[in-house]
Amino acid sequence: MKFGSSGVRGLAAELVGRPSGLYSEGFARRLRSTGFQQGEVFVGRDLRDSSQTIAEDCMAALAAGGFQPVDCGPLPTPALAFYARLRGAAALMVTGSHIPADRNGIKFYGARGEIDKADEAAITAHVAELSDQYPWPPARASWQAGHEQALAAFRDRIDRILPLGAFSGMKLGVYQHSTVAADLLVEVLRRYGADVVAVGKTEVFVPIDTEAVGQETMAKLKDWVREFKLDAMLSADADADRPLVIDENGELFRGDLIGLSTALFLRADTVVTPVTSNSGISGAFGFKVVRTKVGSPFVIAGMEAVQPASGIVVGFEANGGVLLGSDCLVNGRTLSALPTRDSFLPILAVLGTSALTGKSLSGLRETWNLPICASARLENFAVEASRGLMRKLADRDALRQFLAPFGTAADVDETDGLRARMTSGEIIHLRPSGNAPEFRCYAEAASHDRATEIVAMALQRARDTTLADD
Repeated sequence: MKFGSSGVRGLAAELVGRPSGLYSEGFARRLRSTGFQQGEVFVGRDLRDSSQTIAEDCMAALAAGGFQPVDCGPLPTPALAFYARLRGAAALMVTGSHIPADRNGIKFYGARGEIDKADEAAITAHVAELSDQYPWPPARASWQAGHEQALAAFRDRIDRILPLGAFSGMKLGVYQHSTVAADLLVEVLRRYGADVVAVGKTEVFVPIDTEAVGQETMAKLKDWVREFKLDAMLSADADADRPLVIDENGELFRGDLIGLSTALFLRADTVVTPVTSNSGISGAFGFKVVRTKVGSPFVIAGMEAVQPASGIVVGFEANGGVLLGSDCLVNGRTLSALPTRDSFLPILAVLGTSALTGKSLSGLRETWNLPICASARLENFAVEASRGLMRKLADRDALRQFLAPFGTAADVDETDGLRARMTSGEIIHLRPSGNAPEFRCYAEAASHDRATEIVAMALQRARDTTLADD
């Protein structure tokens, strides 16, 4: 197990029991060292099979460490984070987000919000120090419940974003699968006046990666859009911090377009986004753009580095998760900062923009006229294989040979992985996942077919190169 782009993750079987307690105790020690001596720690979870057991392990460890765990049950990560921030408390979310069901993870929040890289390093050090002597299991108890209170606070927040009836006349689908947002998203859209069709709810956990939606899933979504004649299909990943938006033609409304739409909706002055987000966002919409490595801790650090006088600060990732770095005025009310990924604000912003402008989602995409992006991943691609490939491609001759079928690289950005801008203007970005055995490729080109072709070719070359090295 290790910290990746957001939280600590590993195989569920290796996280259940003592390891969960060990990381929770490491978190408790970090809280105490930063002045949070005792008090409530809100604990939430997603719906994968191992999450409830891990959450119970975490709560027992927190109680043994002198804190008061509050069991918030299954709920969206942004709802948990918002409630904890509202109460000036810490929080812990058990979720593997988009990764397969046999894996899981834990996200940590201090009293100020999502922990940063320094916090991660401190927790890791505590875990290493305690690993041989940590007592297990601690005593179990019945914990205070906070599920309904946390959801009520979050409902109040999202009810402020748009006028009542904003979606009247819109027919929207919600792909429920196994996301903790399944029922809340339907409820919210109906309260805003939409005719909502709920589909695809499952008892079996379904991992949805909003940054690399599988072909089978896309085919189902397109069929539902056509069958029900929808204006849009909405969903989220397991813990609902990443939105999934499908337009009226059944096409993916990519995460960086969702982020752009939200930034424009909130009238952002500064946007902080990873280097993987669409290059066309920079310099074209009147706000300052700051680029970071991939992962919410890096986006949050980038938002915190922006001067307070810089106005409204919005962060987003290519997966569509939006982080609000400053308070802003929306619908005549103050929407408070929430510097952790959220799927509800961006979904409402995209639909609100469509309703206010009278443009379909595909019409919004055409209006912005950004470069066409595509992304995909090699799953079950060993971490060491990814590292070996990146070490090899750090040699410019090897990289030149790897990229030869695509042309000549004009420049290479190494902010996070290798992002090559070709003389043709096309972009090929190779990057190992920070928290799973996966290898990702992002591409930009003049057409969707070409961008998709680049991604497929690059991932095949990555696999072939790795097999040849073996």
